Amino acid sequence: MNDQIHSDGSDHEHGALGDAEYAEFMELAAEEGFDLEEVEGAIGEAGHGPLPVLAVVGRPNVGKSTLVNRIIGRREAVVEDKPGVTRDRVTYEAEWAGRRFKVVDTGGWEQDVLGIDASVAAQAEYAIEAADAVVFVVDSTVGATDTDEAVVKLLRRAGKPVVLCANKVDGQSGEADAAALWSLGLGEPHPVSSLHGRGTGDLLDAVLEALPEAPAQRFGTPVGGPRRIALIGRPNVGKSSLLNKVANEDRVVVNELAGTTRDPVDELIELGGITWKFIDTAGIRRRVHLQEGADYYASLRTAAAVEKAEVAVVLIDAGESVSVQDQRIITMAVEAGRAMVIAYNKWDTLDEERRYYLEREIETELAQVSWAPRVNVSAATGRHMEKLVPAIETALAGWETRVPTGRLNAFLGEIVAAHPHPIRGGKQPRILFGTQAGTKPPRFVLFASGFLEHGYRRFVERRLREEFGFEGTPIHISVRVREKRGRNK
Repeated sequence: MNDQIHSDGSDHEHGALGDAEYAEFMELAAEEGFDLEEVEGAIGEAGHGPLPVLAVVGRPNVGKSTLVNRIIGRREAVVEDKPGVTRDRVTYEAEWAGRRFKVVDTGGWEQDVLGIDASVAAQAEYAIEAADAVVFVVDSTVGATDTDEAVVKLLRRAGKPVVLCANKVDGQSGEADAAALWSLGLGEPHPVSSLHGRGTGDLLDAVLEALPEAPAQRFGTPVGGPRRIALIGRPNVGKSSLLNKVANEDRVVVNELAGTTRDPVDELIELGGITWKFIDTAGIRRRVHLQEGADYYASLRTAAAVEKAEVAVVLIDAGESVSVQDQRIITMAVEAGRAMVIAYNKWDTLDEERRYYLEREIETELAQVSWAPRVNVSAATGRHMEKLVPAIETALAGWETRVPTGRLNAFLGEIVAAHPHPIRGGKQPRILFGTQAGTKPPRFVLFASGFLEHGYRRFVERRLREEFGFEGTPIHISVRVREKRGRNK
């Protein structure tokens, strides 16, 4: 019965590894002197689906960043005794009681503000929208203000689980101030001192009750419904024109004025006998955090659309030099872990000289994504549009590829023998064994005798691509270093 559960790839207890493969792998780990609990944890971390997200929100200077530092267990979020230090949404990973989740630190939310303060407030609103649960931080020494009441209305509209944190309760005398916050109607206020750590354990217990479990990874099994393709790029690069050409009709508004598209537009389109869901997005401009109003929200929605997509088709205007903004957009797709295709639009307008210089730019500016399939298209004339779907299918195949542990370790053994790690400080670290614990994108865990330098990890990634393909997908490699053997004996 157990074997049947594992055979469909949807309910593995051990990530991507079936029972027999897992037992063999753990035996190998024991032989090499690793702590087996640590090995199991490393596989679990790499093999789960996306972590649940906790947003920490509140008005300025109530101690949100101090609380975030307390939750993640280190001083990473910038803290200063004045309002408005945090502006952008910043995401960290945290763990409590054996469960991992993401924490999003936000700037202070204020009502009826303009300029950069309005953008900060918009970031906080987006964080609430994207979160699975929210910690609402209130300064108990001040009590509930009009701004706090406005945040409560915002939270009620969002409909997300809320844990109320009554911050700056440094002793018994502050408990009564915290109790007064029942009046907000959000349930029990949890008295906390972010600065000294008082009460944060009880707060985090409540957070875990509010957060959903991290979903199990479905290895190589497509999610139900059409595959989701996000069209992203700078404004006026031709995303909407491309969608209209693919659909063979005017599905979305196209205009020479940059920034016509504001909200992501979903369209079901049949190509090559398959139905796809194409998502036309707003152009991502430079300096998102300095924008205001509709353009600002459009950029945030584009980022959310990329997170929900499976493939990002990045459009680049072939007639213009590859810009820093093009590189930022590509980096966003890579960091989101999406499969990727790069489409060079307006190809029909290029002369020979421009093509020559474009090839040089691609070699130098986009060398880090040389693995992404490339198509040269014209959204205006339809030139080479038939090449788009095969490129998307190639990227999806790479995104879902999994290498069996036995085959991977044979390959790693060949690498170590032929190209050992450089000697540093009289020691030569080496890869002992590894496994692929996840897909979408492929995630590898390597176990080593010492620290592997970044250059050597890049070399391993390049060889993995040469050997197993992985075309069109980023690869995540994490390395676990063996502690001294004597500890486990």
